[in-house]
Amino acid sequence: MGVEPALTDFTRDALRILRDPHLFNWSTVTFVGLALYVYAVEVERQNWSAVLAGLAFWGVDWINEVAHALVLHFTHRSAIWTTTGETSYQILIGLNVEISLLFFIAGVVFVKQLPPDPAVKILGVPNRVFLVLAFSTSAVLVEALLSAADVFHWEYWWWNFPNVPLIILFGYGTFFAAAAWVYDMRNRSRQLMAVGSLAAIDAALLITFGPILDWI
Repeated sequence: MGVEPALTDFTRDALRILRDPHLFNWSTVTFVGLALYVYAVEVERQNWSAVLAGLAFWGVDWINEVAHALVLHFTHRSAIWTTTGETSYQILIGLNVEISLLFFIAGVVFVKQLPPDPAVKILGVPNRVFLVLAFSTSAVLVEALLSAADVFHWEYWWWNFPNVPLIILFGYGTFFAAAAWVYDMRNRSRQLMAVGSLAAIDAALLITFGPILDWI
């Protein structure tokens, strides 16, 4: 009979604060206001492609967050990544409200750096590919700093140093690529369909694995 794997210490720390409303801090209200302001500026300019690209980025992140949280459910040891430390609300095992609000606006910030012409190259590389990799690499560097600060935790060898290319491509590359993809559609109905599909998938995953099955 096999021995059940033990939860890591940082997983226990995260589970202790998971969805605990008593952690609420009023600074979160300000953060929400600032995040909404970013979108309000783009709505005022009728820059709907940036708005929808930002929502696409956020939508892909939610899929990732649910998927990696399920790793904890099935391994009984650790999710792919785990967040600990002070937070106003720990939404999922690897996602707190502060990170979620950052990701809420990150896609808008990203697409505003894209050259108008997708055909333009940077250092001989198509600019969308170059900037997706550049932004993804920068995000992983931030994760490394958070890991050094002992508030962000990687557990598995295949999602850890020195295997950061995997994190760059699938940890963040998918987010930035989705934002660029929706932004470049320029066809409003297709953009709305893409973002609506992501929202439907997110809702289905969160409801199924949250309240119904209680796996995340």
